[in-house]
Amino acid sequence: MSDAAIRVENLSKLYRISHLAKQKTIRDAVHQGMRLVWRRLRWKTRLNREEFWALRDVSFEVGTGEIVGIVGRNGAGKSTLLKVLSRITEPTSGRMTLRGRVSSLLEVGTGFHPDLSGRDNIFLNGAIHGLKRTEILKKFDQIVEFAEVAKFLDTPVKRYSSGMYVRLAFAVAAHLEPDILIVDEVLAVGDAAFQQKCLGKMRDVTRGEGRTILLVSHNMAAIQALCQRAIFLNGGRIGEIGSVSDCIKAYLSQDQAGQAARIELSASSDSRQGDGFARIENLEILGADGAPRNKFAFNEPFELKLGVRAHRPLRDYVLGFSINAVDDMIIACSNHHDSLPRVGMETGLHEFSVRVADMFLSPGYYTITVAISDDGQHGLHDLVRNCAKFSVESYHSEGRVDHPHILDDRPGLIRRPLVWTKDPAKK
Repeated sequence: MSDAAIRVENLSKLYRISHLAKQKTIRDAVHQGMRLVWRRLRWKTRLNREEFWALRDVSFEVGTGEIVGIVGRNGAGKSTLLKVLSRITEPTSGRMTLRGRVSSLLEVGTGFHPDLSGRDNIFLNGAIHGLKRTEILKKFDQIVEFAEVAKFLDTPVKRYSSGMYVRLAFAVAAHLEPDILIVDEVLAVGDAAFQQKCLGKMRDVTRGEGRTILLVSHNMAAIQALCQRAIFLNGGRIGEIGSVSDCIKAYLSQDQAGQAARIELSASSDSRQGDGFARIENLEILGADGAPRNKFAFNEPFELKLGVRAHRPLRDYVLGFSINAVDDMIIACSNHHDSLPRVGMETGLHEFSVRVADMFLSPGYYTITVAISDDGQHGLHDLVRNCAKFSVESYHSEGRVDHPHILDDRPGLIRRPLVWTKDPAKK
């Protein structure tokens, strides 16, 4: 790629992790510390260190005006790669070439001084990026309007919420006209409306101004909607590079392979909402034979088992789930009112089962979101997004079966009553 804005060649980053023996008492800790000091002074031995390659022989190119998404599990090396490209940390080996000024948004509060006001931090960030005060003044009103923090502009940013921090940081990074914008998952802190606003701004700066963007996100919908190409990182190496759909498929298939048959949700806090009056503690996906599975043939029935713990008696409730595509579009949904009476729930653990059949899901990868709410005034008790994954592998051998809810292979919401069952309450 002759007009590459970013060129990375065999980039590697090595960390050395030190390990110390576990101490049971303060006396053991002091004794171990004195031994280490003595050994270092005598140059006889060193700490036991483990080598960890966060990146290993990573090579790729990004063209000018291109948006490239980077996907992968936590710990795959995504953030390390962005820190190396942002010159926050030095690579162990390899070479990188970046053409133009780089602006990065990696962590909440990066480049901000907590004791300075929002106004002062705008000028500070501009100065860090090499802009003169007159240049910053030309963009100042646009930054404030985009960030929606005019009311708190003269307030120290240490009093800002994380969402306000991100709004101002992204507004500064996007409006100071960098040639290359590097954005980590930090945008997930903002609300849905602001995330859409940021995605629109990134699309505008690439199409209208020819700027280059590297975007790390676990939001597959954002990656699909915004990026022309993608990179899938797996264990610090390039697992797949090319089309967005191929990279997402490789990422989801890897993520699904490591998923347990029974998913415990009791300690989960990621993407969780609700007042906690009732909690969904576990979820299990079973095949028609009753064995735990997460791969199915086209239109093959399966069963979901849900464990719900009520922390207080509920007069009325709605327990349901949705099946979502990789872009978070809801494909199918159901709740227990399809076949169970509207009754309350006593305190304790309750188990529910629902048989999912005749959904006619097209081959691909899907996630399951579960929720329990109150029909009355209390609202949402628990919501866990994308807590389980499964795949539909292929159509039946006799070919495609038409279904009134499937039109031209485009996903559409399927809402059909399913058969729910409930076991007796467990205290």
